[in-house]
Amino acid sequence: MAVNFSGSAPQVWDVGALCHAVADTLSARFNPVAVRGELSSFSRAASGHCYFTLKDQTGQIRCAMFRREASALNFAPRDGELVEVRANLSVYEARGDLQLVVQSMQKAGQGALFEQFLLLKAKLTQEGLFAPERKQAVPAMPRVIGVVTSLGAAALHDVVTALQRRAPHIPVIVAPAAVQGAGAPAELLHGLQQLVAWRSGELGVDVILMVRGGGAMEDLWAFNDENLVRAVASCPVPVVSGVGHETDFTLLDFAADLRAPTPTAAAELVATDRGSLEAGLSAMAEQCGSAVERQMQRQGQRLDQVSSRMGRPSSRIAEQAAKLERLNQSMRFALGSQWTRQHAQWERCAERLPRACKSSWQVQKTALAHLKVRLELLDPRLVLERGYAWLTDQSGKALTHAHDFQVGQLVQATLSDGVVDLQVKGQKARSVADK
Repeated sequence: MAVNFSGSAPQVWDVGALCHAVADTLSARFNPVAVRGELSSFSRAASGHCYFTLKDQTGQIRCAMFRREASALNFAPRDGELVEVRANLSVYEARGDLQLVVQSMQKAGQGALFEQFLLLKAKLTQEGLFAPERKQAVPAMPRVIGVVTSLGAAALHDVVTALQRRAPHIPVIVAPAAVQGAGAPAELLHGLQQLVAWRSGELGVDVILMVRGGGAMEDLWAFNDENLVRAVASCPVPVVSGVGHETDFTLLDFAADLRAPTPTAAAELVATDRGSLEAGLSAMAEQCGSAVERQMQRQGQRLDQVSSRMGRPSSRIAEQAAKLERLNQSMRFALGSQWTRQHAQWERCAERLPRACKSSWQVQKTALAHLKVRLELLDPRLVLERGYAWLTDQSGKALTHAHDFQVGQLVQATLSDGVVDLQVKGQKARSVADK
């Protein structure tokens, strides 16, 4: 209870009435107002209304822009942009919050942080630090997971809870680091380097999560540090970023091998649900059991068929003996038939051979007689017996022309009954007319 020392009782206000009175006073004193500031936490509701915060280095104020005014915007507002608004200053009586009801908005140039963000992003993009081909594949089932974040951050609790739920068997190594403030970039870099250094040990991490909860651009600015971004891009261990909410982007998101919309999502991306793995193993075990059972059934049926074919050994032996006897009889019959056919063929050949030999001999004898007659007709002695002589010189060379003879030359004349030595007395060749 308030004590009034002046003796006069103060006016007692209802809360709503006080908020309404303050709103009227502000409206009468300030409205309309023109305000310049940097956009932060901009969102558009399903109703079409827009909600955001305008801020500068010394203060901030909540703003609301209703659907009709928002539909008249000629650009898409983004966090970090510097804008000028025409608005009415009022009190949101449901919460007692001071706010601006914006009537219009236009760009006033980009905010300093956002401009710095874009410049550094363009520089690193040109260097190829964000190129997709530089990205490493994140292991589907890591043996150890490293986490870089603040020990007091809600993001760490979210990550540990998700990992404990999905993969409680995977060890988690936390490298503590501040996630906001002037010293945060150096601590984040040191934490990353610690986990990379442990890579060669027994608890070497297979993947590193760098996470923190959502916030304004200046709250997340540590994750835009150039040295940190370069270290993440060249990190030999795959890095997954889970910074802020789904709509928040930092340069770390572009340099990381995989970007998750939230810290919880980052944990879920690197840890396959244990229940899914167990269900898969159970399904595989069931399939293996079914396959083994089917194989045993097939082999059992095959064994039954073989057993039924074999029967008693004595019966099997008797069957084989009978089969052997039938084959023996068939062989004897086949050999007998073959011998009979061959014998008959031999007898036919024996009968035909003398006739064939006699016929062939007669033919050859006749041909020989013909050849003899022809040969006798060619005998030079028959020609000599008709009065011709064969003339040769002393060397035995045949002399067939008149010019072959020389006067006084000794010549041999072969007649049908002997040889006569002659001497040439002269020669006379026949004229062309005599020929």
